[in-house]
Amino acid sequence: MSAAPARRFQARDDLVELEGYHSPQVDVAVRLNTNESPESPPAAFRAQLAAEMADLDWNRYPDRGALELRAAIAAHHGVRPEQVLAANGSNEILQLVCLGFGGSGRSAALFHPTYLMHAQIAALTGTRVVTGNRAPDFSLDLGEVQRVMDESHPAITFLCSPNNPTGTVCSPEEVAQVASLAPGVVVVDEAYGQFARWSALELVNEDSSVVVTRTFSKTWSMAAARLGYLIGPAWLVAELDKVVLPYHLDAVKQLAGRVALRFEAEMIERVRALVSERERLATAMGRLAIEQWPSGANFILFRPLLPAARADGATARRAHGHAVWQGLVDRSVLVRDCGSWPGLEGCLRVTVGTPHEGDAFLSALTSTLTEVLA
Repeated sequence: MSAAPARRFQARDDLVELEGYHSPQVDVAVRLNTNESPESPPAAFRAQLAAEMADLDWNRYPDRGALELRAAIAAHHGVRPEQVLAANGSNEILQLVCLGFGGSGRSAALFHPTYLMHAQIAALTGTRVVTGNRAPDFSLDLGEVQRVMDESHPAITFLCSPNNPTGTVCSPEEVAQVASLAPGVVVVDEAYGQFARWSALELVNEDSSVVVTRTFSKTWSMAAARLGYLIGPAWLVAELDKVVLPYHLDAVKQLAGRVALRFEAEMIERVRALVSERERLATAMGRLAIEQWPSGANFILFRPLLPAARADGATARRAHGHAVWQGLVDRSVLVRDCGSWPGLEGCLRVTVGTPHEGDAFLSALTSTLTEVLA
């Protein structure tokens, strides 16, 4: 057998150790690991979208600026169209921010534990990642924020609220304080913002460094579409327009976003139902051998408690948490194992689904905990 040919080139040095984003896809009856909506969009949405797709000019490029969609999103939030930028999921929005304001010689700050893609996307764009730690209850530690700002002067600061995977929500005072300390853009990632009691959108204005990112994936039941957007100062959106690829947002996606916004009443009702189900799950989980954290999102972070006779520690917690995760999979329920994330040893995250899925999860968790604690 001949030897493998020598490499003529390789990826950038800073990407060699970088791993891609992975979420296990396991064949189970109840899938509660990716924070998707448990229901499809309303039937009327499907009918209207299908009818209007018949009039698309398939031989023509889409509206390059997605102007109609941006106007519809602006009207939905009570802002001006020039304050809105739409893209292929909120992750592409985050990438555009890093392309526009990050890059070589600049840094992006984030506070662990938080959404892993903030660091991943920043690194992919050649932006140096600087990190701080959250407080033990996963709230922002403003002293730590001050330290990171003073030492690193980041061009971008990422806040996730509600935070993924902890579910914690930043207060208006905390976001305002971070904005006053940060020398650059403050990105408040509100992928789960509709489930929380307040939004940082109220802090967005032409004199502020705050921008808010949102997605259609969760409450709009459109994860398959990959559509997200940013709301920020008009001058900042104009800068981001410079790094958007030509015709980056296809015509079907633009149409789907405009049609979805006609169903705001249905979206509000779904949010209400999911918040109610979240509280039901949290109450039931409070009676089990777990530690859990209050959530303002459509998921709950929890950590199975170690048996009293077992030595505590990060390794033991991680192994115990994974054993519970495997026990749930064995019972055909999939949740997210967050044990490898910074500061989350032994933690699992469950998406809020339908009441039927919630019952299946609670039953599987109860029997699994009985088994692993025996």
